[in-house]
Amino acid sequence: MGLKGSSSSSSSFLLLAILIVFSSTTISAVNITRVLEKYPNFSTMNDLFTRTGLNVPINKRQTITILAVDNDAMGSISGRPEEEIKNILMNHVVLDYYDEIKLKGLKDRSTLLTTLYQTTGLGQQQNGFLNCTKMNGKIFFGSGVKGSPLNAQYVNPVFQNPFNLSVVQISMPIVAPGLGSPIQAPPPPPFTPPPAPAPKKGGKAPAPGPSEEDDYSDSAPETAPAQAPSEDDSPAPAPSNEGKKKMPAADESEPPASAASSAGLSFGVALLLGLVASFAGF
Repeated sequence: MGLKGSSSSSSSFLLLAILIVFSSTTISAVNITRVLEKYPNFSTMNDLFTRTGLNVPINKRQTITILAVDNDAMGSISGRPEEEIKNILMNHVVLDYYDEIKLKGLKDRSTLLTTLYQTTGLGQQQNGFLNCTKMNGKIFFGSGVKGSPLNAQYVNPVFQNPFNLSVVQISMPIVAPGLGSPIQAPPPPPFTPPPAPAPKKGGKAPAPGPSEEDDYSDSAPETAPAQAPSEDDSPAPAPSNEGKKKMPAADESEPPASAASSAGLSFGVALLLGLVASFAGF
């Protein structure tokens, strides 16, 4: 009898020890408040979990994944009514374990994930599920309602306790139809052209591009184009016959003045000699 009682006490003590260890391990593994306290960038979401009381059902789960949103992105829903915030946040609690390895190991297709909101029995048209889609190596999340946009993108892992708790960051909150006003995806940043490369030291600045006039002058011949004659450049008018003597032809040209003078002198001498001879005859 003593042996049986001792054996029974030992078994009870061993079972109690196992339960204590298991309970402490479970509590430390899925205490979302303590986990997020280590990451100030997610303090807004952690405060909302506590304020809405969602930290209690989250910590009771043994296997869970939190889709965490940083403080800046949480600003789009933090001012809404508390009940609306609670419903939205429940869709960020996935009732399964997904770390970065498991997410990146998904095939390029859509996977439906069950969330904590589905356990309320209020889900309609699959708004208690999430659509996780992998496209071209990137992972996107959105509501499981047909036609809902996939605006939230996987960013990076935050915390992992394998097969119990995984916290991964997504780019923006997910608002399923019927749970609140949708959130528009932020516009892409404006395009800024890259700066022009600086010229090399000592190099000459590039010549300016040819203009339309330069193109025309390059294609024209090197000789200057003909210009309209000006008054100074215009040829002299042809001489008029009025007021001027007719120029003699080559055979009608007058003898030079010296030749005429010589002929006149000879004629005078001959005339004088003739007169002298005449008087001598008388």
